[in-house]
Amino acid sequence: MSSPAYVGRFAPSPTGSLHLGSLLAAVGSFLDARSHGGHWLVRMEDLDRARVVPGSADAILRTLEAFGLPWDGEVEYQSRRTHLYAQALESLRSAGRTFECSCARRELAAEDSGYPGTCREGPRRPGAAAIRFRIDERETIAFEDRFQGAIALALDKLGDVIVRRRDGVFAYQLAVVVDDASQGITDVVRGADLLESTGWQIALRRALRLRMPRHAHLPLLLERSGGKLAKSRRAAALDARQAGAEVSKVLRLLGLPPPAQLAGAPPASLLEWAAGRWSERPARLPRQIVLEAA
Repeated sequence: MSSPAYVGRFAPSPTGSLHLGSLLAAVGSFLDARSHGGHWLVRMEDLDRARVVPGSADAILRTLEAFGLPWDGEVEYQSRRTHLYAQALESLRSAGRTFECSCARRELAAEDSGYPGTCREGPRRPGAAAIRFRIDERETIAFEDRFQGAIALALDKLGDVIVRRRDGVFAYQLAVVVDDASQGITDVVRGADLLESTGWQIALRRALRLRMPRHAHLPLLLERSGGKLAKSRRAAALDARQAGAEVSKVLRLLGLPPPAQLAGAPPASLLEWAAGRWSERPARLPRQIVLEAA
């Protein structure tokens, strides 16, 4: 079979249950893929084993099924792909794009912007060190986000990003770039909380000479206090008994309110309707949505 022109993905971390914010990301990426006649893959970002909750990966998959979100192909797990990250890291090291860093997180907490380059000429103390990707401080990453419009991210404000932690765990920014390339992802559709990370990821793709996907960032859900929903008391686990109502709520947040005749419809019917009208949603989506009081 030939590869589809569109391959999207949903990549949750199995550190707990899916909530309304993660459902919005799943639904948005699913609809974008289905409306383009593409594939929708699921990848578990489980590299940080200390944070993984046993059984949560299976629970996430059961939730996706209950909410009418079937995926294509086999589920990938980052913990089984570390050899690919090691190869990419070696490529960066050979090109002179990495350096060891002995800085502790508490030492950098007061910095207003990105990493200040403290260890660029070598680690300041002996012992275990993280590995950082050496950015080009003169470069500004500019791209057209399909949902957010023109974006420009100055790399000197982001700083040199960690690609392998001092405990030997490969960092998210490197892993996600390698994964998207190896899985043939053409469109990265995810929450706007990861918009800034796109600057590092584009720089890493260029350094590794990897294919560049299109980007589209969905609204981040916030409490009225301004805090992220994911960190609030309302980030409750999704209830499969309320699947239709929750999918309807997400569609309204995405600018596609279901018609009255679909009131009470199962999630699969709602998503089929929405996939056929995905192009009718607002061309630009807000970067944040403040939820009404419960």
